[in-house]
Amino acid sequence: MKKYILLTVACAFLLGTTSCNDFLDNEPRGVLSEADVVTPENVDGFVIAAYAALGNDHYDTPFSLWPYGNVRSDDAYKGGSGTNDIQAFHFFEISNNIRSDFGELDRLWYLHYVGIGRCNKAIAALNQLSEAQYPNKKKRIAEMKFVRGHFYFMLEILFKYVPYVDENTPIDDYPKISNRAKTDQQLWDAIASNFEDAAADLPSTQSEVGRPKKSAAYAYLAKVRLYQAYEQDDNYTVTQINPATLQKSIDAANQVIGNYTLESDFGYNFLPGAHENGPESVFSIQYSDNDGTLFGRLNYGDVLSLPQGLGCCDFHKPSQNLVNAFKTTPQGLPMFDTYNDTDLNYNQLNNYKVDPRLYHTVALPGLPWKYEENKIYQESWNRSPGTYGYYASLKENVPVGCGCTVNVDPFYGNSKNRIIIRYSDVLLMKAEALIELGQINEALPLINQVRQRAANSTVLTGSYTSNNLISKYEPGVNCTWNQDFARKALRWERRMEFAMEGSRFFDLVRWGTAAGTMNTYYSGEKTKRSYYSQAGFDHGIEEYCPIPLAQINFSQGLYKQNNGY
Repeated sequence: MKKYILLTVACAFLLGTTSCNDFLDNEPRGVLSEADVVTPENVDGFVIAAYAALGNDHYDTPFSLWPYGNVRSDDAYKGGSGTNDIQAFHFFEISNNIRSDFGELDRLWYLHYVGIGRCNKAIAALNQLSEAQYPNKKKRIAEMKFVRGHFYFMLEILFKYVPYVDENTPIDDYPKISNRAKTDQQLWDAIASNFEDAAADLPSTQSEVGRPKKSAAYAYLAKVRLYQAYEQDDNYTVTQINPATLQKSIDAANQVIGNYTLESDFGYNFLPGAHENGPESVFSIQYSDNDGTLFGRLNYGDVLSLPQGLGCCDFHKPSQNLVNAFKTTPQGLPMFDTYNDTDLNYNQLNNYKVDPRLYHTVALPGLPWKYEENKIYQESWNRSPGTYGYYASLKENVPVGCGCTVNVDPFYGNSKNRIIIRYSDVLLMKAEALIELGQINEALPLINQVRQRAANSTVLTGSYTSNNLISKYEPGVNCTWNQDFARKALRWERRMEFAMEGSRFFDLVRWGTAAGTMNTYYSGEKTKRSYYSQAGFDHGIEEYCPIPLAQINFSQGLYKQNNGY
């Protein structure tokens, strides 16, 4: 009743000048309509907001996926002050007590969909303009589809079943779309379509670093199709490797090969400054400092990995198993079956021959920190050595003297870019697809190209290492190059090349080897670290994260939970 009285008074007050309906239909003053915002002058703001989402992560929701791709695998220990320090990540490390109510998972899901929502909004805004009004329309839409595809790819490898919405989905329909509306294969096709569309309209070159090029879209398309080719049943068992999908991956990779080169030294990929956006970087997240903002655009997702002796907080620590894997035979080949029989002792390095990539991936006590010979990495820099050992991760970290770190107490953030896809990934993706198609001789030079670069990667470390030894595969000389051996060589190469870059666990799931690899790893770790005593990987459950309970509740039960949670 009160509302009607107020409306009557308002209408009486305005009688003679306008009707009550006219008054109520007026747009409020001081509020921008969508038509005011979507203009050729303003539309880039939507695009920039979507790009910004690529770096809007946090140390407990990192887009580098280090807790899920590395700590969850045999490559890394969680680190920190102990098992209770970000306990959810500890449970992922031991594959035990993983729950759907982890806030870290819910926030990670949410941040991905914020990015997707910004891309959808940008595309919808761009579609309201003509090319005459905004000549970059097609190119910007292509960029947004690339970024959207990136977010969906990460959601897919994390959760497997997620709702798919794009710029054509009415916002009112969002709550009606199930995470099972698309089958796994249909979701992969939808993700791939983003990169196919992007490749069609992106230019071959971009004047502004950070925007994807045509070849970057093809590289990501090759990745999506490679993952899709390993078809799984409802229990996450690989039932077939689809040859037609493998060929699509190869076709996409062929559009990239020749447009980039490998860095002359592996370590240049992970240095700040002049080496960023180098010849091997297909697509990178751009960070900055001293850019007029309070702290700059820092990589907050990886701030926890700095050793305690340099800042905070000694998370994301290479495992002994990973370090052992860098050992090589007297012929310079991997020790496929015996690498973990004995542990590499960093105090007796000259007793071993190693893949040079070890020194670019793992900080070892007694050696320079990130190539700075006046800054020696110390055992005392480790926060909980009795639990997590004495190694630290190097790739995401920077030299102390780089001038690219910012004190965001208690953390030290850095502005070094993070590469999403490197050219070596494209070479090895093509090699993998060729091997699974039985074309092993075509795969050999691609793998050897990566190994030769690894052998050359002593420019930055040569003054303090002398035990590097890595050789190319020479069929009939140092190996028998059949399909089984080629597959083993390829998978080993991926581990060495991309160690600590967030992809190891997802590779294992794609290949269908996660349960076997992880349970073998756990059996060895239980003899060395007591916190692994309850570790055990359950096939058919732990290949994927649970759908966050908060999201299921938000959907009012529309979303279906993954197996076993």
